[in-house]
Amino acid sequence: MAKGYVIASVTVHDDVAYQRYADLARDAMAKHGARILARGGRYAALEGKARQRNVILEFESFEAARRYWSSSEYQLARTHRIGAAEIDLCLVEGVT
Repeated sequence: MAKGYVIASVTVHDDVAYQRYADLARDAMAKHGARILARGGRYAALEGKARQRNVILEFESFEAARRYWSSSEYQLARTHRIGAAEIDLCLVEGVT
């Protein structure tokens, strides 16, 4: 079965609110079996516009990743992110 990946590119505007989001999101990740492949760290814009923070999460499947995003735990975390950051967030199915 192909893995599922949540990929986020983020520009943070409110560090305090975003930290609360990140703390709650980590709890949701743990509950839903996320494996963090990238979080913060160095980045370079090779083409297009890059954001200051990039995250890649791996899940056992596309469906598991969607359940994480839809979960009450993640949606609670998300309420702290809205207005605190601009985000591009996508779900991608890996290759088998």
